Amino acid sequence: MVSLVVAFAKVFFYHDPYVFERIITSTFDMSKMAVMDIALPLSGVMILWLGLMNIGEKAGAINFLSKLIRPFFSKLFPEIPKGHPAHGLLVMNFAANMLGLDNAATPMGLKAMESLHEINPNKDTASNAQIMFLALNTSGLTIIPITIMAQRSVMGAANPTDVFIPLLISTFFSTLTAILFVGIKQKLNIWNFVVLGWILGIALFISAIVYGISVIPNELAYSVSKMGGNCILFLIIMLFVGAGAIKRINVYEAFIDGAKSGFETSIRILPYLVGMLVGIGVFRASGAMDLLCDGITRLFSFFFSDTRFVDALPTAMMKPLSGSGAKAMMAEAMKTYGPDSFVARLTCLFQGAADTTFYIIALYFGSVGIKKTRYAVTAGLVADLGGVIAAIVVAYLFFG
Repeated sequence: MVSLVVAFAKVFFYHDPYVFERIITSTFDMSKMAVMDIALPLSGVMILWLGLMNIGEKAGAINFLSKLIRPFFSKLFPEIPKGHPAHGLLVMNFAANMLGLDNAATPMGLKAMESLHEINPNKDTASNAQIMFLALNTSGLTIIPITIMAQRSVMGAANPTDVFIPLLISTFFSTLTAILFVGIKQKLNIWNFVVLGWILGIALFISAIVYGISVIPNELAYSVSKMGGNCILFLIIMLFVGAGAIKRINVYEAFIDGAKSGFETSIRILPYLVGMLVGIGVFRASGAMDLLCDGITRLFSFFFSDTRFVDALPTAMMKPLSGSGAKAMMAEAMKTYGPDSFVARLTCLFQGAADTTFYIIALYFGSVGIKKTRYAVTAGLVADLGGVIAAIVVAYLFFG
């Protein structure tokens, strides 16, 4: 509707008779791009990585991670009785999210929500534990951003993994924001030795990376970012395959089982990708996107001299509403500005620094019939904002 109004305004007030031609052309171009340039090439990369992830899962990588971080999460959910099965489900869900195992994370998350609901005295109102669980999920903490790196690969980025470390930093601050906001609201003892130790340990590690990058030349910082991301990914692959061999699982069969879901995932997102890309293309071709960005640029120009980040903000605004929409905007930005441009890289950071807040809340709370969400939406959006601010700062630090 907005695009239609802007298009007619272009015709009558700006005497632009070609605006509707650009809109129709955009619908065909975006439809072709969704299938030929994104979905088909993406399926190959997804098949590879989901196959490797399944090897890691069967080899016990998630169980190992669960044992490692269980003391930390037990302090964030004091309402859960000791030994309650919700502990294991929570840790498994977060571990799957951190490893990028979306197919495993969602059913584990639903089971975790059901388990938390069993100890919730008010069945129509979200408990403190459920809100913390949702806030951490919407913060989007991910160690291996498979989809984003795959998207950069199919769009022709010179080095698809150069956003790996910046993404890790951005998503950490998003999660930290969620923990602090919800922890303060619930009056948790977030200064507990265990919680504080984990947060400070990770923060010191991230700070060391940021400081090291800030004191070396930009060219060297860029090289370090690429090399570090590639090394970590290579070590993860070797760890998964090596652990599978040690556990004597059939690595090939495990890979095939996981790889099957890669193609299914690519096909499943195709209708959403086409719909969103066409909608975004029409929005841009009509001139509505330019008006929005110009307005935001004028607003921020009063406070900042460099407003390049504004062109990437539509992805940040879409992310809490629709993961497919944000993914489509990220792809469209890479096509418009180039996959190695500052704007394209920043959209990747926005995509990875948060999650689909409203979708997650609707899915998880809807599964157990919660009607009163209390401050869950606010917590999710605050976490998203923390990730957006961190992503902008990190983008300028790494990519200038």
